[in-house]
Amino acid sequence: MKLLLLLSLVAFSLVETKYLVCYFSSWATYRPDAGKFTIEDNDPDLCTHLVYAFAGLGWNNEIRVLDPYNDLCENYGKCGYNRFTNLTLQNPNLKTTLGVGGWNEGSTKYSEMAADPAKRKTFVDSSIKLLKEHNFDGLDMDWEYPTQRGGKPEDYVNYISLMKELYEALHAEGMILTAAVSAGKATIDPAYNIPELSKYIDILHLMTYDLHGSWEPYTHHHSLLYPHPEDTGDNLYLNQDFAVNYWIEKGAPKDKLVMGIPLYGRTFRLKNDQDTGIYAEAPGPGGAGPYTREAGFMGYNEICEFQAKEPWTVVHDPALNEPYAYYIPNNNFWVGYEDVDSVGVKAQYTLDQGIAGAMVWSVETDDFHGTCHGSPFPLLHKIKATLGN
Repeated sequence: MKLLLLLSLVAFSLVETKYLVCYFSSWATYRPDAGKFTIEDNDPDLCTHLVYAFAGLGWNNEIRVLDPYNDLCENYGKCGYNRFTNLTLQNPNLKTTLGVGGWNEGSTKYSEMAADPAKRKTFVDSSIKLLKEHNFDGLDMDWEYPTQRGGKPEDYVNYISLMKELYEALHAEGMILTAAVSAGKATIDPAYNIPELSKYIDILHLMTYDLHGSWEPYTHHHSLLYPHPEDTGDNLYLNQDFAVNYWIEKGAPKDKLVMGIPLYGRTFRLKNDQDTGIYAEAPGPGGAGPYTREAGFMGYNEICEFQAKEPWTVVHDPALNEPYAYYIPNNNFWVGYEDVDSVGVKAQYTLDQGIAGAMVWSVETDDFHGTCHGSPFPLLHKIKATLGN
């Protein structure tokens, strides 16, 4: 019996823990009513890594606190950074990192900083200082994107220089470096020297979502796992399976790559209430949700609450692993999103591919109150259970 127990303990210790990286949108604390999500609403036992989004880059090339009142303690602030890293007191295995960048920051400042060794050093040194002051475990670089959106072709080389210097400085302090990277081939090719980037990174967060949206004149699911049968041309590249395999083929190590799973949907307004499928004509975004308040976007918590109150038509297209739904009386509203089943399929896909795990954007758009499912964070719990953590 003792031998069997020993063998079982050894076997258990050899089970690989998969990463579950979770982004937290710090501005969710300003959302109204049931959408308000504070740092303490995070469950520190659900994720292996929690990323605080976002810090930015100042024009002096130092890392910049974007919301001092929410993030810092000074001047009667809400101490967001410290409260966030204190979540590790409840789970010492949890890693808390600070994300810098994001879509709204653009690329121009980052491009100029990365091009100059002195400016890079200013950024690196100020980042280390801020991380140490607030007990973060590392930095998540979310430059969207090198060479794009105000960037320059030279970013292809300069980005690697920046990441190498960050990686070496962070590791010298016992901290980690991660990065959020594009899933679109049109961005990947000019932006990333993947073999070199892979040398100077601990985890690559592949943003396999927002592959479609209301910027297009037709409906489509924004995070489909495999191509839809009607996809042609460049749309054949806009799926999670292509992105994962493309990064691997280009040199990304599987043990550093995590695949993004969105906890939100992209919405559209149908032109014709008789045309409701994929590639239905859609002249604009669906209306904003009551919590996230952004046209063309809706958190899963908003979607499931709407569906509980109104007779939405939910479609499980046999050509897709993900649902979409529409409700004609609500201004021909159409949304492609994830549910408990689809996130389970995607978490299983990461296991089948042998990559390092999954990443979600973002925790506060799950059904975190359990309003629809009776228990909180149903999507995150499904991903975690499927990964076997």
